[in-house]
Amino acid sequence: MPNEAKKCSLSGRTISVAFLMVFVLFAWLPLPADAQDQQDAGFLNFFRKTEVAGTLDTYFHYNFNEPETGTLTPLRNFDFEHNQFSFALAEVALIKATTPDDRVGFRLDLDYGPVTDWVHSADPAGPEVVKHFQQAYISYLAPVGTGLTFDIGKFVTQHGAEVIEAKDNWNYSRSLLFSWAIPYYHMGVRLGYAPNDRVMLGAVLTNGWNNTKDNNSQKTYGLQAILKPVAPASLVLNYMGGPEQADNTDDWRHLFDATLTYAVNDVLSVMGNYDYGRDETAGVTVTWQGVALYAKAQVNPIFALIPRWEYYNDEDGFTTGAAQNVQELTLTAEVKHSQGLIMRVEYRRDWSDVNFFSKNGLARDNQNTFSVGWVYAFSTRQ
Repeated sequence: MPNEAKKCSLSGRTISVAFLMVFVLFAWLPLPADAQDQQDAGFLNFFRKTEVAGTLDTYFHYNFNEPETGTLTPLRNFDFEHNQFSFALAEVALIKATTPDDRVGFRLDLDYGPVTDWVHSADPAGPEVVKHFQQAYISYLAPVGTGLTFDIGKFVTQHGAEVIEAKDNWNYSRSLLFSWAIPYYHMGVRLGYAPNDRVMLGAVLTNGWNNTKDNNSQKTYGLQAILKPVAPASLVLNYMGGPEQADNTDDWRHLFDATLTYAVNDVLSVMGNYDYGRDETAGVTVTWQGVALYAKAQVNPIFALIPRWEYYNDEDGFTTGAAQNVQELTLTAEVKHSQGLIMRVEYRRDWSDVNFFSKNGLARDNQNTFSVGWVYAFSTRQ
């Protein structure tokens, strides 16, 4: 019986290889002139409608608590390897936006590097299955009112003031709130509707937090409102709730998230982010919450200074692994080249009300770090 199964497997493999060879042969055969013209036109039309964008992200990071080289710095996401020149992320994205004249679109973000390994490390489907697809969804713009958008597939979370790609953030290091208070991504369906240019409403139905494969039989629900009462201001309000523990549909996790951005003038912008989360674990209620305040002084088109201060309360140790109140202060200097190159030089201090950190084998309540990030971003729409 094993030999027969092996023969069947070999036979199936042989047939598959044969089909592949035939496919390649026909793909390389010259087409008639009219067919070749149609193929060329279709190829060019696809890329006229589709944006190709991406980023390359590298950094050097030094922790003055002086752990062993390569050791991960506590509380950090993505830029955490001490005393190393490190590669963080390479990403290429294909984006076809929907319009009233072309209602079907898609987005596919292909990622490689330690960042995507970290982001997908806890996915029930297994990181190797999903980690190279940061986003992969189909869009449809329904002819309802001003246009009702449906996105179906895998997409990044709507929560927080920061995102996975360094190029789209104000600072280089990620905030405590981004790192510990909110999810990274979801798998499901997302709806968006803008009744006018000052209000955007959204809703999501997903498998859960950082789940392409659900870990229980219930879904997670989310609501969003983006308000722009005046041109310089934007307020984003989010709620998400659902059971997130494996094989448990009774205990729900709730997350409330708000981000306010205001452009004071052409030079100065400010931003604030607040998160509150609550869950049930082993019959005990756990909570976490925090606030992050940012300012960005765009001194000229090339140079900017960006301070950030945060307070994060993890009183039950549910997210960081220790019951603590932790703060961080970051000062970032940004130099931006007109051709897509960004360099950010950053000093950051984290401190806690408990001895969460260590130096020379001794527990201590703070750490100081220095980082330099080099990021390149590109797009065929620029």
